[in-house]
Amino acid sequence: MSTPPALTDCSLAIDGRVATLTFNRDDIRNALSGSSIGTELVSVVRWASECQDISVLVLTGAGSAFSAGGNVKNMKERTSVPVHEVQQNYRKGIQQIPLALYDCEVPVIAAINGPAVGAGFDLTQMCDIRIASTQAQFGETFVNLGIIPGDGGAWFLTRSAGYQRAAELTFSGRLVKADEALALGLVLEVVEPEALLARAQEMAKRIAWKPPQALRYAKRLLRLAQRMPLPEYLDICSSYQALCHKTEDHAEALQAFFDKRRGEFKGR
Repeated sequence: MSTPPALTDCSLAIDGRVATLTFNRDDIRNALSGSSIGTELVSVVRWASECQDISVLVLTGAGSAFSAGGNVKNMKERTSVPVHEVQQNYRKGIQQIPLALYDCEVPVIAAINGPAVGAGFDLTQMCDIRIASTQAQFGETFVNLGIIPGDGGAWFLTRSAGYQRAAELTFSGRLVKADEALALGLVLEVVEPEALLARAQEMAKRIAWKPPQALRYAKRLLRLAQRMPLPEYLDICSSYQALCHKTEDHAEALQAFFDKRRGEFKGR
């Protein structure tokens, strides 16, 4: 296994083929800016994508919040910074998070332990699967501060919630509790706080048991389906499928099916 990135504001735990990244700055409600959380998140996402020994990445927060998004106290400082510098700071800073998560080849599960607002909410929508604690709240709150989702959140939110609901959440800047988030499709499940991480780990391990190469191809195809015309997409599907048919894991999966046992996959 390749060496994970060094971390200061986050911690990383590895259990088999599942990696869990925890944000550890409860003092600032795990804000992505004004801390090292954002840069460490990007480093871990890219590491997990490249590490062939990892099949699933889980993201969660320590303390009362998942992530408060941007650190509001730091926003005053930007009013005196030239506009082109602010633009570059976004491009080289927080916008690296959606780029890293979009390119990530392994499934990413968000275990949302508490409030996820602003960029913290957008971060949850960048993940493949979202499980929320009953204490979680969500809000696309940028407009309340006279700004917009500079992290590309509207791109992800319109895909997870649909245009009309994304518009209502963005224009109102209101907070959504966990039960409503479930009804809106913003999260897959809602569980009690004490069961959250165990449920996320259970789902992650079930996914991680699958053939690693097929899992990565499947995620890649889900992403491509968002932007490719059907004829070209089908061509890519046939190519990936042909590759899968020639893997050792496919042969093992077939044998395990006939033997009525769980397959032992090696990513080959």
